[in-house]
Amino acid sequence: MKNFKYLALVAVAGMFFTATTASKTEAQVSIAIDVGAAPNCPYGYYDYAPYACSPYGYYGPEWFSGGTFIGAGSWFHGPDNFQGHVNNRFDAQRGYRGARPNPGDKPEPSKRLDKVSHFKGNEMRDGRGHVSAGKR
Repeated sequence: MKNFKYLALVAVAGMFFTATTASKTEAQVSIAIDVGAAPNCPYGYYDYAPYACSPYGYYGPEWFSGGTFIGAGSWFHGPDNFQGHVNNRFDAQRGYRGARPNPGDKPEPSKRLDKVSHFKGNEMRDGRGHVSAGKR
């Protein structure tokens, strides 16, 4: 029993010695997520995964520049303080089950992006997946 006490005492002393003399190391962890290319959707895509194509009428005209969608989520290309209208009745997460275009579809000529006919935006979004303070 006497030998066991000495062995335990030496082990504890060794742990303290090792802990006080060990050099500190700093680790830097960096995670990069490659999201790939933005979906090629005629009227934009939802700002949340899996980034399905949104139907005509989901985004208001301020989401388009020269007939091109400015992006949403990881591919957003608008200004930092951007706020744009959406009609969340066309949001699949809110129960919309109507027709939606597929990636690669071309916009219908009668559906102008600069003047979405009869657009009724009911929510403001920031392009990064967040509802903005300007919600109506």
